[in-house]
Amino acid sequence: MTVESPEKLAEALESVGYLADDGIATAGFLALRLGRPLFCEGEPGTGKTSLALGLAEALGMPLIRLQCHEGIDAAQALYEWDFPRQLLHLRTLEAAGGGLDVEAAEQSLYTERFLLSRPLLKALQTAPCVLLVDEIDRADDEFEAFLLQLLDENAVTIPEFGEVRAEHPPLVVLTSNRTREVHDALKRRCLYHWLEHPDLGREIEILRRKIPELGERLAEQVAKAVHRLREMELLKPPGVAESLDWAQALLALGMSELDAAAGARTLGSVLKYSEDLDRVRAKLDKLLA
Repeated sequence: MTVESPEKLAEALESVGYLADDGIATAGFLALRLGRPLFCEGEPGTGKTSLALGLAEALGMPLIRLQCHEGIDAAQALYEWDFPRQLLHLRTLEAAGGGLDVEAAEQSLYTERFLLSRPLLKALQTAPCVLLVDEIDRADDEFEAFLLQLLDENAVTIPEFGEVRAEHPPLVVLTSNRTREVHDALKRRCLYHWLEHPDLGREIEILRRKIPELGERLAEQVAKAVHRLREMELLKPPGVAESLDWAQALLALGMSELDAAAGARTLGSVLKYSEDLDRVRAKLDKLLA
């Protein structure tokens, strides 16, 4: 799909349920137009991962996701050889008899049929696609350096197999919750966008769009309450996902308004730490006033 402007991209994203502001739409458009990775940073729950999902759906591309974690290495992210199948293949060759050519047998082990593509290699092989590298801040420096080289070249060399190069480089979206600072070398190769929580009007619109049966009054009450929660000193301020959870919990209980009693019963839908629950319960009447 060709996108002519940030406004057209915003329309395409809206058509699949992602309400992008001007900054997000412009960043996504430039990533597409310039062929650069998009580095999205922000607090948890601001819609970074959802943006990649929305881009894939809006552009009609497959989404390939790499979830980063502490200790992730190139083998987990790139490829592995299917050792059990390789062993079975060798036994089949031996059983066939007729004299085993060792060199030919060895070469037959390292072909595409035995190559297990992990997300990064799959993204190079799939053209075109959206590659989501989620929570890159959880990975270590060595993995970051490896990813940097792959993004530079859009290719990787597998010693036993040869080079795999992307026919059409993937649209890469990297996300970070800023649990640590990502190195400047990686950021320099990317377009950068900091995602804020949506403003009140957009959050109400998101709630109404995602939960069509939600009344305007309740959507406004939930959005206002969540915005006030974000202003408090909480261990985990709620994101849009928690706003949606809270609204759905209230609907499931048959609530049409958010009052102190309903808020107290459903507060676990929006807050995930006991310390936050205690702090908010003490101010619930004022919060929902």
